[in-house]
Amino acid sequence: MKLFRMLGRSVRDAFKSVIRNFSLSLASISCITITLIIVAVAIVASLNVQNFTREIEKDMTIVVFLDNSATQEDAKEVEEKISKLSNVSKYTYQTKQEVKEKMQQESDVFNTVLETWENEDSPLKDTFQVKVKDIEKIKNTAEQIEKMKTVAVVRYGEGMVDKMVTAFSSVEKVTYGIVIALVLVTIFLIINTIKLTISARKKEISIMRLVGASNFTIKTPFIIEGMILGLFGSIVPIGITMYGYTALYKHFNGYLFSELIKLIKPEPFIYQTSLAVLGIGILVGMVGSASAVRKYLKV
Repeated sequence: MKLFRMLGRSVRDAFKSVIRNFSLSLASISCITITLIIVAVAIVASLNVQNFTREIEKDMTIVVFLDNSATQEDAKEVEEKISKLSNVSKYTYQTKQEVKEKMQQESDVFNTVLETWENEDSPLKDTFQVKVKDIEKIKNTAEQIEKMKTVAVVRYGEGMVDKMVTAFSSVEKVTYGIVIALVLVTIFLIINTIKLTISARKKEISIMRLVGASNFTIKTPFIIEGMILGLFGSIVPIGITMYGYTALYKHFNGYLFSELIKLIKPEPFIYQTSLAVLGIGILVGMVGSASAVRKYLKV
């Protein structure tokens, strides 16, 4: 009970301190707000870049063409081997007749040309379309399939796909680096701003220390005050994240510049991002206050 009373008193004192030192508190909140807006924008941008790369990767397919001489038994044997490859997520099989019918449905030109071809004359081949789990291993998977009996040709956009994989990997690393760097800069700025706020009240801390208050009793109100500053400083960034991103998504109908660049749906994305921003604000506020008040605990 004593602990709860002490925490209740600390919360009360923290709120009083924020109001009593309003100008200094406002400076801290403003710093937190500005830096968290930048962090929120960086998080939203980086996660959308990663979502875009994942969507592109999902569309990448290995197309496997069988020999014209391949029988249904041969196709089943190839299918069995493909299904056992560890990097294969799913696959579909189409006979040359099914490929022909699909092409005829897609284009009148194809329909006109293909309807004159009999199965014996058709240059089309039975095909497998294979999706992979890890796009970085697509080359290795394609090489494994190419070695299978009755497989004539394997295509997956060689060269271009390898370059895209490298580019996607670099983009993900860069976006992660930007977010981490911004978070670290945010922590540095907020901690130093809160240190300046508490530095102006070092006499208050010294008096509390001289009258016999324990370190815990002195630090707790300041830590809670830092949490309050972080909470207030997170309000505007959270509002911008929730309403701003939703408005952006609606304005562009879920796409950015073209239908290739698909944005993440607002819900639950905006809530998850807002929670992350709130957590960063509160945590940094508490850490900043704790580290700032520590140097004044000795008189």
